[in-house]
Amino acid sequence: MISIEDVEYVARLARLSFTEEEKEQMARELSGILDYMKQMDELDTSNVASMAHVLDRVDVFRPDVTHERISHDQALSNAPDSDGEHFRVPRVIPSAKPSRP
Repeated sequence: MISIEDVEYVARLARLSFTEEEKEQMARELSGILDYMKQMDELDTSNVASMAHVLDRVDVFRPDVTHERISHDQALSNAPDSDGEHFRVPRVIPSAKPSRP
């Protein structure tokens, strides 16, 4: 089961904020999704043919067209922290100190 702490951890990494009610709802919904995936894992699919796509449709997405983009300064203006050129984010993975012989 997904705990409130799990939701808070992922929300912090994704820079999202939730109310206590939303955290509880997210924990319930994510737990339900994982429970469903466990049920799917129990299905015997040994006699089911492999497939790359469920549907035979091709190119169902919108055309890939360019649009006007925001400037570098506009993008950085939305950042909580930057060094003027790059976004600055908190370290997520601790750095390993190299061992010395």
